[in-house]
Amino acid sequence: MSWIQTYTGRMFWPMDPRADDLDIRDIAHSLALQCRFNGHCREFYSVAEHCVRVSRILPPELAAWGLLHDAAEAYLSDLPRPVKQSLPAFGEAEQRLLKVVAGRFGLAWPVPQAVWQADDVLLATEARDLMAPPPRAWQVSVRPLTERIVPVSSGQAEEMFLACWALHSTAADAR
Repeated sequence: MSWIQTYTGRMFWPMDPRADDLDIRDIAHSLALQCRFNGHCREFYSVAEHCVRVSRILPPELAAWGLLHDAAEAYLSDLPRPVKQSLPAFGEAEQRLLKVVAGRFGLAWPVPQAVWQADDVLLATEARDLMAPPPRAWQVSVRPLTERIVPVSSGQAEEMFLACWALHSTAADAR
């Protein structure tokens, strides 16, 4: 079988993605049910909440990209960075899917570097707030946010994600 069924009941071909098959509700729902750090954080913290937090620290013109920077994970799942770096074919599939996401949702390609920098700021913040003390320092060269993360439920994260999308997609349409 070369396709997966999504939350909304669509057929989706992860290795041959098509823009018309993408649905923001599928992305929000899937990411809300996926735990960051391969589930190794102290409590459940969803990829959807992470994405909302990334979008909030970016300027308005990049906020939609901040929200969707991990959208490929809704269809491919995620792999921890060290594993992903050792599997180039996975990275290529992820980039191919992200490019389709960009086209579907009217985002400039490639993902702006500022989005990856904001992602690293969240990574540093999440390491501080959600993980056990590390045996050695993480290789993250940015400072965490001063705000502490208190994770929300998966249902709340999905609602936050969709509300954030509504806000930023409306703003993008107005431009």
